[in-house]
Amino acid sequence: MREILGRRRRLLSRRGDGGPDLIGAALTFATDWQWPVLPGVAADPEGRSRCACPDPECTVPGAHPFDPGLLAATTDARMVRWWWGNRPTAPIILATGGKAPCAVSLPALPAARALTVLDRRGIRLGPVVASSARWSILVKPYSMEQLGELLYAKDFVPGSLRFHGEGGYIALPPSETAQGEVRWERAPLPGSASPWVPDVEAVVDAVVDALTRTGVSAPEM
Repeated sequence: MREILGRRRRLLSRRGDGGPDLIGAALTFATDWQWPVLPGVAADPEGRSRCACPDPECTVPGAHPFDPGLLAATTDARMVRWWWGNRPTAPIILATGGKAPCAVSLPALPAARALTVLDRRGIRLGPVVASSARWSILVKPYSMEQLGELLYAKDFVPGSLRFHGEGGYIALPPSETAQGEVRWERAPLPGSASPWVPDVEAVVDAVVDALTRTGVSAPEM
């Protein structure tokens, strides 16, 4: 069932003006699920495909923290209300790692194909976040040592894979970034108090195998 209710709010609900309920979603992530969040930098108003940050070569326009920085991510409801009260269209950025989920991401087309393979193999996945460029599979928190050992054991790891662990971040639905809408490809189950996510080992093993066998290890984007 591809909708999300949260415990008290609809993350995909719409305001009366037709815009996404970003503050409601941010509060659900922060207070219901205890995922630390912060507002992302906006798209450049003079060019929606560009980022408003000072970097002219920004690779994730509108989908990263800037002011405040990533270390300001919080689960405090008062801070979340203040941020989105002042910046109601700001993307929602999840600070991955710690007590929050981490993520494994890959380009959208091979991600869609890989998820089909994983479904056929009966691999259980948790939430999957999608944008036009990349999809992110949420996983349990992992350490760099754990990830290093996991990747070292592989004969081949597709260069299209990215890992968002401690000190990393991803944008969450229903954000709008310079690259377009961020949505749930696999939404948390309705009524989730804190969404279940798989171990990184299960995802990496299956995705690497699926990408290798199906020939969808696309170059990094």
